[in-house]
Amino acid sequence: MFSIRKKKIQNPREISLSIYKKRWLKFKTMKRGYYSFIILIILYALSFALPLFINNRALLVKFEGRYYFPAIAGYYPGDKFNQDVPGEANYRLLREQWQDTGSDNWLVMPPYPFGPFEDITVKGNAMYEPPSRQHWLGTDDTGRDVFARLCYAFNISISFALILAILNYIIGISIGGAMGYFGGKFDLIFQRFIEIWSSLPMLFVIIIIASIIRPNFFILILIYTLVNWIGMTYLMRAEFYREKAKDYVAAALSMGQSNLKVIFKHILPNSLVPVITYFPFAIVGYISALVGLDYLGFGLPPPTPSWGQMLDIGLQNMSKWWMVFSPVGAQFITLLLVVFIGEGVREAFDPKVYSRLR
Repeated sequence: MFSIRKKKIQNPREISLSIYKKRWLKFKTMKRGYYSFIILIILYALSFALPLFINNRALLVKFEGRYYFPAIAGYYPGDKFNQDVPGEANYRLLREQWQDTGSDNWLVMPPYPFGPFEDITVKGNAMYEPPSRQHWLGTDDTGRDVFARLCYAFNISISFALILAILNYIIGISIGGAMGYFGGKFDLIFQRFIEIWSSLPMLFVIIIIASIIRPNFFILILIYTLVNWIGMTYLMRAEFYREKAKDYVAAALSMGQSNLKVIFKHILPNSLVPVITYFPFAIVGYISALVGLDYLGFGLPPPTPSWGQMLDIGLQNMSKWWMVFSPVGAQFITLLLVVFIGEGVREAFDPKVYSRLR
């Protein structure tokens, strides 16, 4: 008896799809990674509009027939609205005052009316207040709202990791690609330079710089970029060496195409698969690096919202459990989503599933 295996007939529309379209469709079938990608994109997009949702400044104030937009315009002193408070106006108290007196003036507060920077100097705030209906995740050692700082720190962490990853990729791909393509003395000289440069103790460099100047968001990115591009350089160097030895590169050169055209049109597109699959995991590493620096006190300067600083405050007083579990939980969920995205991207770009020769 002979069994005849029926060959599955592919849809002509599937055959005509590009390799990138096939990979995207494959990524969408990885539900865990795809939904994590959608959730993270939505949360990161909303984080840029946080002043409209989580803020101690009013969205709209009508005072004596005029309209003000403190959440957008920024600082307004208390005497601007005839409020007897030092410094900036306290819009929560102002709303209560106008409601109690039946004033024609009114204001609209964000859904969560607490900001990441207001402390015990603002009336109504207290140190180490446990989670409640008013403060969802309690307050810290200076009376600042933990939930507000947690949300603002999310935007800072993701932005830091994305900018750092993009800069490292640009430098690493450029130098590594040139080393792999040209080879010879050019490759040898840069290898020795990279070996010397990579021997710098990263943590000590940051400590020295932080003791001289006060690091901020962009200075930290600059410091990290100085050495973090090295790993991507070695990866791209190996990819370019491998692709350069293939026949299609020799054919392109024999047709008289320039080196730049061969690099950017032929070799680079075929070398990006490991780079793209590594990108989400690089984001995980950079977020963890920022949290670690902030925890050690060499990261972003206070009062910048930071998961590492919040964790440091919590560990100094373990009885305030919300100060420990809040930043740890936020970091865990964020990194878990990014890892799920990385797994989906890795599966989608698996050459055993989609190959150019199939």
